[in-house]
Amino acid sequence: MSSVLVPPSSPAAADPSPALPPRPVRRQYEDFASHVITHGVSKGDRTGTGTTSVFGYQMRFDLREGFPLVTTKKVHLKSVVLELLWFLRGDGNARWLQERGVTIWDEWAAPNGDLGPVYGVQWRSWPTPDGGHVDQIADVIRTLRSNPDSRRIVVSAWNVAALPQMALMPCHAFFQFYVAPAEAPGGRGRLSCQLYQRSADVFLGVPFNIASYALLTHLVAAQCDLDVGEFIWTGGDCHVYDNHREQIALQLSREPLPYPVLQLKRQPASIFDYAYEDIEVLDYRHHPPIKGAVAV
Repeated sequence: MSSVLVPPSSPAAADPSPALPPRPVRRQYEDFASHVITHGVSKGDRTGTGTTSVFGYQMRFDLREGFPLVTTKKVHLKSVVLELLWFLRGDGNARWLQERGVTIWDEWAAPNGDLGPVYGVQWRSWPTPDGGHVDQIADVIRTLRSNPDSRRIVVSAWNVAALPQMALMPCHAFFQFYVAPAEAPGGRGRLSCQLYQRSADVFLGVPFNIASYALLTHLVAAQCDLDVGEFIWTGGDCHVYDNHREQIALQLSREPLPYPVLQLKRQPASIFDYAYEDIEVLDYRHHPPIKGAVAV
């Protein structure tokens, strides 16, 4: 497996655009992975693969410094973006993703694509006892606009009654938004998001989840006339699968690069109306991809 740096594909993008701000090099993810390898204990797991695991860890990403897309391997951005848009659709069937070339849910999907009431279904259609449904994302947007100081701006995918019907129980289960006041009179508040991830696959899952929720924070901020603040990732059982140890070692041998910059090319009237083409990441410099098998 090569560790040669992969530059951006376009020669014009090989150097940061003069319009892009300089970004510092951060290594939150690499420090996290190193911590798990160094301090983790051996544990069994549902898949029978075996893990090295720690319990409890937190990473903070200042979204004003750049978009936290891991650089020590290439992260498949198309899958990140389309999966988030799929969540926001409230969809529980993998067909929409498959039609767009995204296969990350295929291992858990039924032949007809059905996954049960997974993430997006809970985000958009949490069932109520009277037979109705709660659209948690719409509630978030409404509350951020009307009462940004609320401490109840929370979305949960962990619906205990529905867990047995899900093809995969939620790993990233619960997130909360927080608005810091404007730093100057007449300025905009700063939106932060904190995620609790009960089960964190360090090599395959976490880089993807960081990018997904950072993107969600940007989309929500744009809809609510807010600037972005931090994305805070909090993990429960944080683990490296035994069949990923070689890949993690290779990744940790590489030096991180500055994060890219996220650009939203269009702001639709609703957060539910974003398209893949509306989202662009500029100056993503990264090392080559590293393959690893998913534990099902």
